[in-house]
Amino acid sequence: MRFKLIACEVLTREICAFIATTPHLIDPEFTEKDAHENSNHLRALLQAKIDQANQKETKYDAILLAFGLCGNATVGLHTHGIKLVIPRAHDCGTLFLGSKENFKAHFATNPSLAYSSTGYCERGASYLRSNDAYHGKSYEDYLELYGEENAKYLWETLHPPYIQAGEKAVFIEIEETKHLGYAEKCHRKAQDEHREFQKLTGSTRLLKMLLHGEWNPEDFLIVGPHQETIGLYDWDEILGVNRAPRAESERKK
Repeated sequence: MRFKLIACEVLTREICAFIATTPHLIDPEFTEKDAHENSNHLRALLQAKIDQANQKETKYDAILLAFGLCGNATVGLHTHGIKLVIPRAHDCGTLFLGSKENFKAHFATNPSLAYSSTGYCERGASYLRSNDAYHGKSYEDYLELYGEENAKYLWETLHPPYIQAGEKAVFIEIEETKHLGYAEKCHRKAQDEHREFQKLTGSTRLLKMLLHGEWNPEDFLIVGPHQETIGLYDWDEILGVNRAPRAESERKK
């Protein structure tokens, strides 16, 4: 089978390793790490790439998204004819840890805990990501609901600065890339910022299953034509589907 893959660049090394081992043909495309800074922008970017894949002459068997909720960026996505496969993940922390259960075990009590990985250290200006996956709403959502002053207060409360002395920094180490030494580099940076440092053992289980076409319903959401992704914001399903409104051109047929 042939798959179109859309993934964040922080997963580049891990994904390329599985592109080399999967029995399927993968056409990958990576988005910039900084695209996560605005969930509306990332959502529009992902939808545009999904639309392009649907319109190509290449006939894909599925479009794979190596993303999670990612601050609501994958809520409201739809596909026209090619099924869309998305891991049931809160964000890439779930993908680096290998399961939503591992993510819950480490982040349930502190959803804003900053974490890092080889990809985060290699790409972009910041070596840490603040985990905003379970907050559900984007800044624009708060702005619309509560007004500018309240939205700013809520956002800053839920999203503490990446660099804040005294806070913990977590590095998720993957076996396939541990030889590169980024855990130690992250540890040194954390010490310079007077952060407590913790190293977690990660897993590429979900990424391997995604690229190898092993999509069990417990770990993956499959979105069909005329369906739209919705956020469930729980610890089990995380993402779901609803019937998407048809485009104007379809309604006129």
